[in-house]
Amino acid sequence: MGRNSVSYTMTQTPNIISVAAEHAGHRLDRILSALMQDVSRARVQGWIKDGHVILRRRGEVVDTFSASSRLQEGDEMSVSPPPIQETKIVGQDIDLDILHEDDDIIVLHKPAVMVVHPAPGNPDNTLVNALISYCGDSLAGIGGERRPGIVHRLDKDTSGIMVVAKTDAAHIGLSEQFKAHGRDGRLRRAYHAYVWGAPLPAIGTVETYIGRAHHNRLKMGIVPSQHGRIAITHYRRLSTSPGDIVSKLVCELETGRTHQIRVHMTHLGHSVVGDELYGSGMRSRVAKLEGPLFDAISNLKRQALHAWLLGFEHPITGETMEFEAGLPDDLLAIDAALTQKK
Repeated sequence: MGRNSVSYTMTQTPNIISVAAEHAGHRLDRILSALMQDVSRARVQGWIKDGHVILRRRGEVVDTFSASSRLQEGDEMSVSPPPIQETKIVGQDIDLDILHEDDDIIVLHKPAVMVVHPAPGNPDNTLVNALISYCGDSLAGIGGERRPGIVHRLDKDTSGIMVVAKTDAAHIGLSEQFKAHGRDGRLRRAYHAYVWGAPLPAIGTVETYIGRAHHNRLKMGIVPSQHGRIAITHYRRLSTSPGDIVSKLVCELETGRTHQIRVHMTHLGHSVVGDELYGSGMRSRVAKLEGPLFDAISNLKRQALHAWLLGFEHPITGETMEFEAGLPDDLLAIDAALTQKK
């Protein structure tokens, strides 16, 4: 395939991040990567080494620190990503797990750790780079120069189904459905989530307002109605480990806010397993596990969240379409451990 490219401009603004109690004692690079979402840990380590991160403790600049330095509650990190000027998004020959393709759309399974579109911390090896290579010039301009073909996204460390537009008409039609968040009956989105504890009731709905957290603009949080947007998640508990330590849920979105499931599960007191941004006490919780469940969660390198079902109306033909994606290996290991006989 030929190497295709699209131009865009990245802008950087310093990020000021205060360290909350749940992140105290963790490595600087690990927490910073989790907080910044679309930035890999290796890239964060480079920023620290090159002086793009300033650490303050009790108001004073820490002169000597490294990626492995342990954070304390109240520490403040100032992050200024290195400037990136007019950058070309170059097509890269990256394998795509395509579930369906026609003249207008592509439905695919995005793996965990793949970023959807280029950003200051991840200028390449993204889904957009793969799509430009796979589709050629047909994607240019659809959805804007920076996100050609993209109508919705999944977090870097969330796996699962996405739909991509190949034509302007398809992009418009799909965008309308995602903007309506399924309230017109055309869009359906469901996730499998593994959470700490056993939510009660076993079947329920979380309805809150979600907005930017006032103490950390990289996080979302539950906020008063005047400062956020309505967010509704329906959940159902499917299985629970002995001792109610870990549960598997299916979560269906009625709205689609940033980090919605992760924020809502934390709000219930049952954060998503492996979620370093919104969860806390990972090490102490893992220490209580035994056998295959201990092994599976100890080896987990991301939040245990998978977009397993996506249904929508084809933007051109009007056909009702629904797709499912099986669990990836890391979550299959947790699933198998949960379903073992007690």
